Amino acid sequence: MDDTAAGDRTVQEHQNARKPDRVLLALVGVVVLLVVVALAVVFTRGEPAPLDEDSPAGVVQRYSKAVIDGDVPTAQSYLTEGARSRCRGTYTGEPSPARVVLISTTERTDSATVKVSIVRSAQGGPFGPSEYETEDAFSLLKVNGKWMIDQPPYPLMACTVMPVKP
Repeated sequence: MDDTAAGDRTVQEHQNARKPDRVLLALVGVVVLLVVVALAVVFTRGEPAPLDEDSPAGVVQRYSKAVIDGDVPTAQSYLTEGARSRCRGTYTGEPSPARVVLISTTERTDSATVKVSIVRSAQGGPFGPSEYETEDAFSLLKVNGKWMIDQPPYPLMACTVMPVKP
C-alpha cells in the first residue's frame, strides 16, 4: 500500500504542477489582449476634433496645421496684413514643429492671446530621435469681425521666402 500512496502523491503533485501553467497561460492571454486593445486605440484615434473656426483657438489650430503641413498660402490666409508685411522668411536651422498643443486662450473684445506648447522632433543623436517643447503665444486681432493672427510664435512663422534687401 505504500506504493499506492506514493503513486497517488505523484499523480497529485503532477496535477498541482499543471495548475500554475494554466494560470500563467491565462495571464499571458490577458497581457496580449491588453496590448492589442492599446494598439487599436493608438492607431484609430485619428486627428483632434476641429475647434470652432470663428474662435481664436480654432484659427490657431488651422494655422498651425497648415504650417506643419507646409501649406504656406493657407497659413498666410490667417495672418493680418501687418503680420504678412513683417514676414521675411523662415529660419531653416531648427527642426520644424511636429505638433502644437493648446494650453489656454484669453479672449478680449478685439484681441486674444492663445498660449501653446510647440513640440519639435530632431533625428539622430547618440540616443536616437529626441523631442523638446517650448511654450509660446499667438497674438490675434479681430479684423472685420474675423479673428486673424497678428503675431505667431517664431517657430511657427509661415512666410514666403523674400530676399532681404541690402
